[in-house]
Amino acid sequence: MKYSNKLTLILTLAASFLFGCKDKLDLVPFTSIVSNTAFATPERCLLALNGVYDAAQSGVYDPLNGGATSVRGYPFGAAAVEQEDMRGEDMINVATFFQITYQSTYTTVSANNVNMWKELYALINKANLSIAGFRNAGATGVLSSGVAAQYEAECRFLRAMAHHELLLHFARPYADGAGSKLGVPYRDFPVESSDAVELAKTLPRETVAADYVKLLLDLDYAETNLSVLLSAGGESTYRATKAAAIALKMRIKLHKADYAGVVTEGNKLIPAVLDPLTPGANVSPIGGWALTPSVDGPFVNNASKENIFSIKNDALDNPNTNASLARMYGQSSATGGRGLVSISPIAWLLPEWTCTDLRRTALYYNGPDGSGNIAKFTSKYKDVLNQSDWTPYIRYAEVLLIQAEAEARNTNLNRAIDLLNTVRNRALPDPVTGQYTIATLTSGNAVINAVLKERRIEFLAEGKRWGDIHRLALDPVFGTNGIPDKAANGFANISVFTCGGALPPLTTPAIPYSDYKFLWPIPQQERNINPIIEQNPGY
Repeated sequence: MKYSNKLTLILTLAASFLFGCKDKLDLVPFTSIVSNTAFATPERCLLALNGVYDAAQSGVYDPLNGGATSVRGYPFGAAAVEQEDMRGEDMINVATFFQITYQSTYTTVSANNVNMWKELYALINKANLSIAGFRNAGATGVLSSGVAAQYEAECRFLRAMAHHELLLHFARPYADGAGSKLGVPYRDFPVESSDAVELAKTLPRETVAADYVKLLLDLDYAETNLSVLLSAGGESTYRATKAAAIALKMRIKLHKADYAGVVTEGNKLIPAVLDPLTPGANVSPIGGWALTPSVDGPFVNNASKENIFSIKNDALDNPNTNASLARMYGQSSATGGRGLVSISPIAWLLPEWTCTDLRRTALYYNGPDGSGNIAKFTSKYKDVLNQSDWTPYIRYAEVLLIQAEAEARNTNLNRAIDLLNTVRNRALPDPVTGQYTIATLTSGNAVINAVLKERRIEFLAEGKRWGDIHRLALDPVFGTNGIPDKAANGFANISVFTCGGALPPLTTPAIPYSDYKFLWPIPQQERNINPIIEQNPGY
């Protein structure tokens, strides 16, 4: 599968989100194209499906201040990683590029949060338009019933992804009132006509709990109807498979604190008996997913058996220099890196991260940042020239660590430690003597703490930290109580990056959970068109 060019997509978007609609919109030509052309043949149906994946990879970035629009990695091509890292404390914003996100000074018209909302709903609408088209194609014989259901399942997987991303940024976590707080509008119908636009304008924000019900219904359908594997050449990594749906359900149930539900899902993907000393030997019963033997394996090979689902980029179709992972996260040098996102000493000095851990040297290095200072960078994203690194969304390592936390919270400590060790041992020079045991982790809380720290180490620079801050904000033992203190914006004192050293003063102050800035505001343009959408308090 190759992504179609954004300028020639047959599914040109007419009304993907309300504030993108013009006051007077001629929908007849678009509706005619969708119903009569886009799904008229199997080839066109596949092109339409590719267009939905393309909407996940990148969209139109509007600077909102009179500057030129451009194609960037909203919502999942790179922006989800960059924005979630910048909301957390384990990465540092260099210069001013992500300063608004890093310091939580966004407004109802800030470009980053507005474009995330806009492009997530653009993706959702393309998914909904395509679902309707695939159902009709299946009913009329253009597609077999099985292929039509498979294509719909892929769209429902992406629809669930997008709605959950919206919840992470614009809504309180499920733990706050058991999902009773305001969530986001869950749009499960296509906006392709004036009537549909008017219907969408009558839908208020649902509760977080109601959103989670719909998320899981989408993923249940996806699991049932997705293929175990697709064709060779990496397609099973950049198109949704059965394992990807199950893994995303695990993540979402973790956010619900439904630990029994997590274990039920995870048991589908994880062997009953583990060999923690041979990480790659633990193979998923569904799809054959497994850890790569080396810590850099998932990044050397975008289509490795560890990468359950990624967003594909290539030399011809990528988020461009202002958004690509390799350029933003790589050192500023003659190779084209910009050095705008570096590692924080907060992460580097975690006491749980042993000094001999292989990840320290295989995945990180010192280099000049965008301001000319020497900083600590990641080498997870390698192709600065062509920007072809895929965006990792779900790795098998995450499946194992989600399951480890759930098992620990269910007091199955031996199983939890085996799962934790399976990931961690890969990075240890001597796992036999260095691995965790029930003697070194003597309580359930000690195991949970080790798992949470391992998540920060394993997924550093992959945009996972904000999700944990969000879901754990109110945890009675491991809660962050909001956004933690951070290093100064642009911090680049390389001398403090000595394993076992002291943490320098953190001068970007914490933001309590009770502060309105914990959430992003609903874009003002959305509320101008759709005033029934209630604003987050404080904005």
